[in-house]
Amino acid sequence: MDRRKFLTATAAALPLLHCSNQANEPTEELAKTEQEASELKLWGSRVITGADWLAATDWRSLTGRKVGVVTNPTGVLSDKRHIVDAMVASGQVNVVAVFGPEHGFRGTAQAGGSEGEYTDPRTGLHVYDAYGISASKLAEFYRKAGVDTVVFDIADVGARFYTYIWTLYTAMHAAVAAGASVMVLDRPNPVGGQAFGPQLDPRFSSGVGRKPIVQQHGMTAGELARLYDAEFLPADAGGRVSNLEIVPVRGWRRRSTFHDTGLDWVPPSPNMPTPDTALVYPGNCLFEGTVLSEGRGTTRPFETIGAPNIDWRWAERLNELGLRGIQFRETYFVPTFSKFQGALCGGVQLHVTDRATFEPIKTVIAMLVSVKQLFPSVFAWRSDKFVDKLFGSDRLRTMIDAGASSNDVIDAWQAELSAFRKQRAPYLLYG
Repeated sequence: MDRRKFLTATAAALPLLHCSNQANEPTEELAKTEQEASELKLWGSRVITGADWLAATDWRSLTGRKVGVVTNPTGVLSDKRHIVDAMVASGQVNVVAVFGPEHGFRGTAQAGGSEGEYTDPRTGLHVYDAYGISASKLAEFYRKAGVDTVVFDIADVGARFYTYIWTLYTAMHAAVAAGASVMVLDRPNPVGGQAFGPQLDPRFSSGVGRKPIVQQHGMTAGELARLYDAEFLPADAGGRVSNLEIVPVRGWRRRSTFHDTGLDWVPPSPNMPTPDTALVYPGNCLFEGTVLSEGRGTTRPFETIGAPNIDWRWAERLNELGLRGIQFRETYFVPTFSKFQGALCGGVQLHVTDRATFEPIKTVIAMLVSVKQLFPSVFAWRSDKFVDKLFGSDRLRTMIDAGASSNDVIDAWQAELSAFRKQRAPYLLYG
């Protein structure tokens, strides 16, 4: 039996994971599919995405529905076709609209931008701009397009301030308002399934963190959808999604990073070029809240950090700390855009030496404390206090300014991290 026939026969016998308004327990079907995934030698990788699993059934679960797809360039199948292109070409799915997040459906916009509203030249579909809009406005788009099922397929990078998980939240909120179903085509969390870092204080809610989850949430989009549906939507939307379906990832484990999946990396945004970038991003994105360059305008964004008048002493100090799973290299660079465009900067490049022990948030706290101590005339927070939105409170900024050590800062969030780990437990799908 060839791969497609085998997958179709197997997938057809397995229902989707229906979550809404039911006990949020991992189901027997999921356990079966996880076991069977390891036997799918013909697939050629250890992990099968929700999109590939659904495509293997000729999208049968979407038959008879009016589908609106929330996606970007990461919504691809193993043959590298985009799911929207594949759905339309199959003739089996009635796609009535596409909704683009930050950076856009086809991914042409830089950070903080989108592609606007337009007709996609390849498919002829109407593309709505879903970045930064309210749930009520998105629900209006759903009604205008006649959407009865919202399909979400975007690869996340596992950090609270990466905006795609909040596009998911808005899409679900709008679905409650419009009476639409939601189907999440799940993908692996590329930095693993463990939770770390501080929890967002609701007073600091923003587009880079809307609900009280921790900085490195360690959840997939499907798991987050289950948590959103039960914990947040009843208060915000007045109810839960009428029909929430998760098409789970097969063969992924919580301790796996993207390097372990056998999948090909598709950059989810212009400054997330490799899975190595994703590994450091849950920590080093905090440098966006400082005057230092976070490496935009270099070939290694978020792995390269620095500013004019920083020198070798920073790398030496960081390596002396003996942080697990990471080494720092003294580096010099000239950004081609963003902060310090055209100026010579000194700083460090992060080299992850052990993905299993590397802790990006613990690492970035040590980086912030040490650079402020070594280069007080260079280091400063951005004047708009954007770091408070990224961190989820003003605690990081005020503690470091008061002279707190790295351990002091890290100890301050341990209780809330423990509480979040307990809160998320009923919604986890993968062992």
